[in-house]
Amino acid sequence: MSLRAEMLRLGIRMFLKRHRQPFDVGTWRANMHRMERWVPRPPRSTKTSVVQASHLRLHRIATPASHPGRNVLYLHGGAYVSGAPIYYRHFTWRIANVTKSTVWALEYRLAPEHPFPAALDDAVAGFLWLAGETGDPGELFVMGDSAGGGLALCLLMRLRDERKPLPAAAVAMSPWTDLALTAPSLIENAASDPMLNVHDVPEFVRCYLAGADPYNPHASPLYGDAFGLPPVLIHVGSDEILRDDAVRMADKLKQGNPRSRLEVWSRMPHVFQLFVPVLPEAHAAIAQIGEFISNLRCDTASSAPGPAEAR
Repeated sequence: MSLRAEMLRLGIRMFLKRHRQPFDVGTWRANMHRMERWVPRPPRSTKTSVVQASHLRLHRIATPASHPGRNVLYLHGGAYVSGAPIYYRHFTWRIANVTKSTVWALEYRLAPEHPFPAALDDAVAGFLWLAGETGDPGELFVMGDSAGGGLALCLLMRLRDERKPLPAAAVAMSPWTDLALTAPSLIENAASDPMLNVHDVPEFVRCYLAGADPYNPHASPLYGDAFGLPPVLIHVGSDEILRDDAVRMADKLKQGNPRSRLEVWSRMPHVFQLFVPVLPEAHAAIAQIGEFISNLRCDTASSAPGPAEAR
């Protein structure tokens, strides 16, 4: 673990976790909005635009490395009650670079104004619109962090359940997969997690589910069947309260698809990849995401039938 990571952990604990007030949606969103001006902008070579697709808004991010036929649907975190693509502008261009794709970051509806399944409905609509625009599921990927990571997995399950096209693969960073809150790490890592306050989590559940069943696999993918899903890469920090959400989900995904992978990063904070401007481990994790996508594409290409076999 790098010295920068240790300093980052200390800073996060002091300025985010230690001084956090009791959860309030308005305050939570206002604090995030105040932080927006500190989010670094992408390089000038990055092309960003907002695309309106029926009732959906997506932020399109492309770099000189982006392949015109390769696309990633990105689902942001924020416990289903906050967050927006603009807070990821320092990150999504890097994902576009390493995956050589165009990233489409979705503005899905937020709770409590729009409880479950509004976010999932928007994710499904966004994916199907993007699949219709691109026409090649083999070059379409899904990615998300925290609640967005859980949402990405819910999206896979619902697409499969409804017999819709599936992406070639997915990546979930620190995914929230168990809204029934049964993970042992919620207790075991309550003190060691430098960022998340375990006492906030039931409030997030209340806002998002609004009384819906937390064991519904379209809300908590941990309770779904992983059969028939594409390969998934999961990243999580060893000290996170959501560690076991990731570990248990990965075990299930590997049973359904042995190409799925879990990487537990020692002492990394929640969605540490977003600290990429200062954190060496974040650079390494993003590079690993690029390798995961690249290797899957190479495997698919090598297993495709040649001209003689196709005949």
